[in-house]
Order: sequence, then structure tokens, then C-alpha cells
Amino acid sequence: MADQENSVRVTRLAKKRAAEAMVQHLQQPNKKRVVLGELQDLSNVGVNQSKRITTKRKVKRCVVEKGKEVDVDDGKLDDDPQMCSAYAHDIFDYLSQMEIEKKRRPLPDYLEKVQKDVNANMRGVLVDWLVEVAEEYKLLPDTLYLTVSHIDRFLSLNLIPRQRLQLLGVSCMLIAAKYEEIKPPHVKDFCYITANTYMKKDVVKMEASVLQSLKFEMGTPTTKTFLRRLARVAQEDSKNPDLQLEFLGYYLAELSLLDYNCVRFLPSLVAAAVIFLSRFTLQPKSHPWSLALRHCSGYKAADLKECVLIIHDLQLSRRGATLVAVRDKYKLHKFKCVSTLFSPQEIPDSFFEDTT
Repeated sequence: MADQENSVRVTRLAKKRAAEAMVQHLQQPNKKRVVLGELQDLSNVGVNQSKRITTKRKVKRCVVEKGKEVDVDDGKLDDDPQMCSAYAHDIFDYLSQMEIEKKRRPLPDYLEKVQKDVNANMRGVLVDWLVEVAEEYKLLPDTLYLTVSHIDRFLSLNLIPRQRLQLLGVSCMLIAAKYEEIKPPHVKDFCYITANTYMKKDVVKMEASVLQSLKFEMGTPTTKTFLRRLARVAQEDSKNPDLQLEFLGYYLAELSLLDYNCVRFLPSLVAAAVIFLSRFTLQPKSHPWSLALRHCSGYKAADLKECVLIIHDLQLSRRGATLVAVRDKYKLHKFKCVSTLFSPQEIPDSFFEDTT
């Protein structure tokens, strides 16, 4: 009986303490809630460093070329935990090795060698439409890039009629959304977006076909993967994040998805070309490539020339002028209207020379 009374007292005491703790918690000032969506956007919005104290050690490596020493500061990325500055060099070495693996690369000429009923224009129209789908369902940019990667890899292995190209597109986006999104759209959503041209069973069957063809190797580095870091390195002389440069890079990178000619380039090279052209657009009289960018990307300016010129033509609507989804998307003020910016008609050949 005594033990039972003691147990009751302990239980009551615990409840009393819990109630007091709850009252103290409710009396504290309200704190701003942090949602996952905001955390995933840190690479775009930056952090107010004036209100933040950090003790992280900055990692510096020196590059010595032609008697000139330059500090490459990975520690400047410390303000963004997603950039993993302490491990950035090792991570990107690993990603660079991964992107060249044969199983993760589409054939550079699959439309000529594999496909008979699909051409580059049809591919461009499909990707342009998928940009609209991604916007409709508020999908992450990573989902869009991974979708296009899956499409190109599948078409490198399988012959399909043009009537099933849209089905392939939504099925690849379904897979990519499951891989990248916290809450991906349902199969019925992708059926609806095609005006119910395809039934749920059609999408599921194509999804299985894609998974089997790619041997369930669904993760792969994309242009966006490398662009995040290079966009920060490109701001080496800026104290505050240059959102216009970042958004312009994202815009040009998404334009590159539209053009079949960019399939043959590695994602890291496309990302480097995008940064080159972004800097040229904003400062056309300054050399757009630096020692820091060369070191972090592994590419000389000359290596980027062919890809830069293709994306430059896309930017000036000399290619893909009828594909407007990406252009309309980046006309919005939230992206600082970067699709309304145009670079000079010609890029000086001297900018592609190794002058550093």
C-alpha cells in the first residue's frame, strides 16, 4: 500500500513539473519556424552574416601558375551548410569521377544511332513542356535536371515511337520526383497533366521499363550539382551574394537542357560554360574566367568554347526560339527577370585564350 502511495506521489510530482515546464515554454518569445523548403533554398538566398558568429576554420589552397599565386578559398562557402565547405574538394572530386562513368552517360549521338522516329526538335519540345510541368507541381530544379538525364539515358538504350515520347517524359519525371522530392506528385497527377492521354497503368509500366533499362542507377550528378559551387566561386570578389549572377546561371543551365547538342558535354563542363557566359553577360568587358574558377572546375577557358557558343545562341534565341517555357519562367521578378538580359552578339576570341 505504501509503495502504491509513493508511486502516486511520484507520478503527480512528474506531472506538476511537466506542467511548469510547459508554462515556461509558452512564456518564451515566439521563435520563427524553419521549414524544409526554406532550408533547401539556402543556396539561392544567402545568409545575413552580420547577425551570425562562426568559428569554422576556412580552408585555403594555393594555386601557382606562371609565377602567380592565388588563394582558392573553399571556406567562403561556410555561410551555407549545404555547401559542406570542409569536404567540398573531396566531394567534387568524387562527383567528377562519377559523372564520367559509362552507365551514367547518354550516348552523344543517340538520336542518330538508336532512334528512328524521334528527332532533336521533338526532344526540345518535350523538355520545354516538362519545365512547365515542374512549375505546375512546384518541383525542385534538381528533379527537372534528373528527369532530362533519365530521358537521354533511356533513349540511348531503347527505340521508341514518337507517340510514346510524352509518356516517357512524365514517367521519368515521376521517378526523379520520387528520388528528389519530399512529397512527389502521384501517378494520377501525371496522367492528368497529359489530359489523360495515358492511363495510370501506362505510366507505371513505362516507369518499370525505365528503372530496368537504367538498372536502378537513378542518382547521377547533373549540371545543377556542379553549378551550386561554381556560382559561389564566381563571386570571389563579392562580399554579398550576387543573386542576379546565380539566377542567370540557373536560367542558362535550364536553356542548355533544351538543346540536344549539349548532351555530349559533361554536366560539370556545362556548369562551367554557364558561369563563363553569366559573367560575360553581366560584365562584357571583363575576362569571365579566373584562376579560382579554373582550379575549382578543372577547365580552361578554351575547353568551354564550344559549349559556351551553343548556350550563347540559346540565350540570344538563335537556337530554340520557339521554346519559351524557360524564358517565361525567368522573366518573373523572383528570378530578377534574368531572361530579359542579353549579352553582346559576339564573344571575343581572346576570352577563350589561356591568359592566366
